[in-house]
Amino acid sequence: MQSLDIHIPPIKQTLSPEEPFGIGLRLSQQAAEQLANAHSLSTFKNWLLANDCYVFTMNGFPYGGFHGQRVKDEVHQPDWTTQERLDYTQKLFFLLAELLPEGMDGGISTSPVSYKYWHQSEEEVSAVMEKGVQNLVQIAIQLQEIKESSGKFLHLDIEPEPDGLLEDTQTTLDFYQNRLIPKGVEILQQEKGMTPEEAEACLREHIQLCYDVCHFAVMNEAPEEALQKFEAAYIRIGKVQISAALKALLPEGDRQAKEAAFRQFAESTYLHQVVAIDEKGGRKRYPDLPEALEEINQPEVKEWRTHFHVPVFLENYGELQSTQDDVIKTLNYLKNHHLTHHLEVETYTWEVLPGDIRLPLTDSIVRELQWVKETMTEA
Repeated sequence: MQSLDIHIPPIKQTLSPEEPFGIGLRLSQQAAEQLANAHSLSTFKNWLLANDCYVFTMNGFPYGGFHGQRVKDEVHQPDWTTQERLDYTQKLFFLLAELLPEGMDGGISTSPVSYKYWHQSEEEVSAVMEKGVQNLVQIAIQLQEIKESSGKFLHLDIEPEPDGLLEDTQTTLDFYQNRLIPKGVEILQQEKGMTPEEAEACLREHIQLCYDVCHFAVMNEAPEEALQKFEAAYIRIGKVQISAALKALLPEGDRQAKEAAFRQFAESTYLHQVVAIDEKGGRKRYPDLPEALEEINQPEVKEWRTHFHVPVFLENYGELQSTQDDVIKTLNYLKNHHLTHHLEVETYTWEVLPGDIRLPLTDSIVRELQWVKETMTEA
């Protein structure tokens, strides 16, 4: 509440002085438990009313703390094989159902089942996926029951990211088409007596996709092509996270300037996966920026993209650039294809940005949202 009190009123006054202002919440498991207390929930509802704000989405990917501490691959813990992840997500949906205004749909983004490097064999991955599907189906059951009892439409939005078990278009399509839908239909028939058609409709309605522009840009996927493939496969987009990654074209010969620029972003809090692209379009993957920096002088590599969320309103960072163009392409696509009600600007790295591009948080958020609004309204 303290952070909301500090930042939300001035942001709303600047961007939406006359209209209600939508908020996306990021609640840890501990914070969710605290907010679920009747008194705390009532207090927060009153705060929203007094400040003319509403909650329409939540980030349920990080389970624990996410700022001011080392996160790295622990952001995936607990994964979707665990009761802890299921319980936490169900708690978040209880809260969202309580907070969501009438007439809106509400979504919660979540992890891409698990982290790839924790699982070595195909058999292990298959077992993780199967258990993940079982737990995801329990969320679909919960959300169907909420819809039937209250009329509120909620959806879980799985968020692919580099080195997740779901990390790009193809792994996501494979998961939905070959695991979630067939196995989920089977479970819903057995547990809820649904017909195959009812079961598939339930899964497609309540288990959707969070399209994070930064993540797909790191994987060097054109947003128009990825979104078209999801549309063609009837995979619904519950939320688009508007975010930009870092990239750089690597010159032949001396790359010291590029290396020095990237080293400014090699911090110890978050994972910054790297995709190195060679002259033939081939890719080499690194789980984090420090490992990649050891091989930055490989002559066949022509471009780097790294998972570091940078402000969307800047295109250049000295020797480096951002994938802002992917953001613009995504927003332009959404103008002509109404895929989702939920757009969320997601730059969470403010406190670990190099000092020369770090601005006061409130000012930075205002600037990002203004840039997105202007980009959306341009012809």
